[in-house]
Amino acid sequence: MQQEEKDMEGCVKDFLQKKGYTVNDNALSKIQVCDDWYSNRIIEDFHKRKTLNGISYELSRLNFGKRCCSDDANLCEVLEINAGDGEQADYVAAVLDGSKFNTQYRKQLEKTSADGTTACYIRLDNATFMDDGSVQGGEIKLNYVEADAFLPLTVEDDIVIEAAFSGSALSKGKKQTTLVLFTIGEDGNYIAETHVFDDKGTEITDRKTVVQLGDVKPFAVMRNAEVNNLDDMEGYGLPKLWDAIPALKVVDLCYNVLFSDLDKSEKIILISELLCEFDENGKPKLTTEQKKLFVFTGEKLPEEKGMIQEYNPEIRVEQITKAFELALSLLSMSFGYGTKKYSFENGQITTATEYVGERQDQMQELNRQRQEAVRYIQDICRAVMWFANTFHGKSFNLEQEVLVDFDDSYITDREAELERKRNDALSFDIPKLTVWYLMDAYSLTEEEAQKLVDEKLQIDDNLDGEDED
Repeated sequence: MQQEEKDMEGCVKDFLQKKGYTVNDNALSKIQVCDDWYSNRIIEDFHKRKTLNGISYELSRLNFGKRCCSDDANLCEVLEINAGDGEQADYVAAVLDGSKFNTQYRKQLEKTSADGTTACYIRLDNATFMDDGSVQGGEIKLNYVEADAFLPLTVEDDIVIEAAFSGSALSKGKKQTTLVLFTIGEDGNYIAETHVFDDKGTEITDRKTVVQLGDVKPFAVMRNAEVNNLDDMEGYGLPKLWDAIPALKVVDLCYNVLFSDLDKSEKIILISELLCEFDENGKPKLTTEQKKLFVFTGEKLPEEKGMIQEYNPEIRVEQITKAFELALSLLSMSFGYGTKKYSFENGQITTATEYVGERQDQMQELNRQRQEAVRYIQDICRAVMWFANTFHGKSFNLEQEVLVDFDDSYITDREAELERKRNDALSFDIPKLTVWYLMDAYSLTEEEAQKLVDEKLQIDDNLDGEDED
């Protein structure tokens, strides 16, 4: 998608400005630059170049920006979300599954690393609007929003209190843009205001809706946990790629040096013109095999060698490897994991997950980001429960703690962990430890593992009885 398609729609900006809000173009421009690197788009003033002879060419792109964000996202993968007991937990899980939360959350993790911010708001599909302005029924859905379509309206103590969300879609082949504003009324409750614009940017007035909500925030914002030190970005998280762009450029340059050396590395064989026949136009007549050779037309071959000479271009592997080492170290530092997030070791690249697993001191940043992710998920779950209570007649406990279990397989040594559990089970002779070990080692359910342990205990009891006899 081209940059002009990613920018906030003009009709949305005009509408917000008429209502007295300021659209933060400075923040959105920084987010756009980072999104270009994440999406592996051509950066016109960097990838488009000219040779000394004025011939245009384009640098190859290694797309390491996407790689950085993907590795970052691996460290915050969620295994399970538990929003309570019984019906409450099942209901929230069903809403999350119905909105493909696991897939979208993974995507949002990457985009949070790249652009600094993602968001999600709750909506009601196919709800019934009553004459008194109330709303009944409807299907609760989650709407996921990227940073370029999110506008913080009110920020207090670095927390987004009011916000606007926009998005475009096709309706009967024509583009439509939807703007949703969540603001707080005089009574302290949220108001959801929806406006729809046609392909010419004109508001479709009969599509406007205003819904009175409660005091529970109907949206959630996930930001990069690292402090945003960029000016004029209130309400937005720090785009991690912003500081990494110079290093990403160096990585692309190193790759192009390597690519150029390999591209020109084919062996050249020069032969003297004395070995050739010529046609009536004075051009060498070569057989199929000879066409692989290059004719040197001159009195002597280079370096005064014999009639045939080989030329093997040098591939500067050692120099390029050292340059890559420096480039990757710069990228690692700028992305927040020290100097070894990416590095060549024994001819291989050590990745973020492998490095964090070896260096537990780097878990501090990961833990901060996980805390941010937990708050984001908890806000979504509470908003879902409030909507269920209000529009579906449920009585869920909004104060119930929402538990989030993260996938630690990227930062732990599975074999070492299994060995520890096995040793504990053998040393302490506690059947439950054996059950847990079997579950992890062989992917068994607790019932299957317990059955195996019970069978083993039964056999041991029988053998002890025979020994007594």
